Amino acid sequence: MREPRNSEGFSLIELLLVVAIIGIIASIGLPALLRARMSGNEAAAIGSLRSLNSGETSYASAAGHGGFAGLLATLAAPCPGSAAAFISAELSSDPSVKSGYTITMTSAALSVPGTGDCNGTPTETGYYATALPVAAGNSGQRGFATAGSGTIYFDGTGVAPTEAQMAAGGGGTPLQ
Repeated sequence: MREPRNSEGFSLIELLLVVAIIGIIASIGLPALLRARMSGNEAAAIGSLRSLNSGETSYASAAGHGGFAGLLATLAAPCPGSAAAFISAELSSDPSVKSGYTITMTSAALSVPGTGDCNGTPTETGYYATALPVAAGNSGQRGFATAGSGTIYFDGTGVAPTEAQMAAGGGGTPLQ
């Protein structure tokens, strides 16, 4: 005689159905998660450029005799007798990668060398900093740039706005 079949547990069909439903729900939520991550990376890039602008202002008034630093490494070096740098250590190398963006800084195109700072490094009359996505469309969508004016501009294609675009009447798009 045959014993009755035990009906406890799930059948293979039921388990496959549950896995398929979970897969559908995950595929719906994944694009939203990726967009949220890109938005977070863009916010971090904007924050880094704001930090650079603030660091340049402090540097110009405290160490640069009115001039700006032309490199991130210069802003990361404290003056003799002080332990505080003008920017955080995570932005101290040229270039720096932070939250899916590459942060770079150079002297502005029309900049001329100025006097030496507290460490003897020549200052500049202007600077140009950019934040570009490491993988456009994946780590971020927009490219950002700033200069001595302190205004941050963006380009939706992932490239940095040029200095000419950031000039008055240049057609660049500032962050609001």
